[in-house]
Amino acid sequence: MSELSLFVVGASHHRAPVEVRERLALVSAEALAADLGAVGGLREFAVLDTCNRVEIYGVGAGAEVADAVQAAYCARQGFDPAEFLRIRHRIAGRDAALHLFEVASGIDSQLVGENEIFGQVKEAYAAAQARGSTGAVLNKVFQKAFQAAKHVRTHTGIAAGRVSVANVAVDLAASIFGDLAGARVLVLGTGEIGEGTARAFVSRGATDLAVAGRRSERAAEIAGALGAGTVEFEARDRHLADSDIVVCSTSAPGAVLAASAVAAAMRRRPARPLLLIDMAVPRDVEPAAADLQNVFLYNLDDLARIAERNRSAREAEIARCRAMLAERADGLWRHLAPRLAAAGAAGAPGRSPGGARQAASG
Repeated sequence: MSELSLFVVGASHHRAPVEVRERLALVSAEALAADLGAVGGLREFAVLDTCNRVEIYGVGAGAEVADAVQAAYCARQGFDPAEFLRIRHRIAGRDAALHLFEVASGIDSQLVGENEIFGQVKEAYAAAQARGSTGAVLNKVFQKAFQAAKHVRTHTGIAAGRVSVANVAVDLAASIFGDLAGARVLVLGTGEIGEGTARAFVSRGATDLAVAGRRSERAAEIAGALGAGTVEFEARDRHLADSDIVVCSTSAPGAVLAASAVAAAMRRRPARPLLLIDMAVPRDVEPAAADLQNVFLYNLDDLARIAERNRSAREAEIARCRAMLAERADGLWRHLAPRLAAAGAAGAPGRSPGGARQAASG
């Protein structure tokens, strides 16, 4: 039997701009997981799906397994395999482990050093465990990734300062409006990013802030904690003309703000600029809104370019992190490589055909 291999196949912000990533984003990770469960030779797998990447971590025998995983993903998404080939990354062995270490640590993020990705990787791993698709290899690799991420964040300054999409958004708003106390802010979306952005605006002096979400009770909970107001999500278009800054971070499958609604709002406020910050993938705001006079639309890629200007001050810390993570990946691989070779010769490790999990040892 072929030697088993650890691999990752996916696409991210490095090669896929936001208009492509919104086509890559999974409608249902569990539907893809069901497809992957039928891939012959795939012994273990976990799916990571965020605003900036879709990645499948797997353990299988031979390169044809990774080929089949890639084909299953493209079929599920209706994504052209030839186009995916141009933007994908596919990494195997020790380098696949190092890649996960860097992802979990925020080193591979669009905003280098951000914190949100650590929680997203943990959620992806927990989901894989719950469905029974991890085994001895991925359990070990993910657990070591979490340890490595905590280590570099503790022993370097990679996360020093305000490294988050929320804080970049607030910095952008402050650069345009100056004193945020005079700006009217509307936050659409009550997930982690929406709540974090609302908190960041309040912490920077915003006093006229409203929250809207499809779950009104969740919007009321966030607003109550911040001393903010609420707006019914279905009435969002009517409130555009009264807002100076609108932050969008919903998980809707398509746009929640049409360009026509923005245009209608601007007819009621032609002399006042409107800042739209779209943090969602798929995007929440129709791109055509950017063509309207006095409308300034920024998406995740725009925010990343703004943040990149401040990256030079952290280059030394980034290099330190990469060196620490590489050393840990080397240590893990010295332990895993012979076990993968032996398991491949003996049969299948990790998941049994019925999906039972084995705990990682060591």
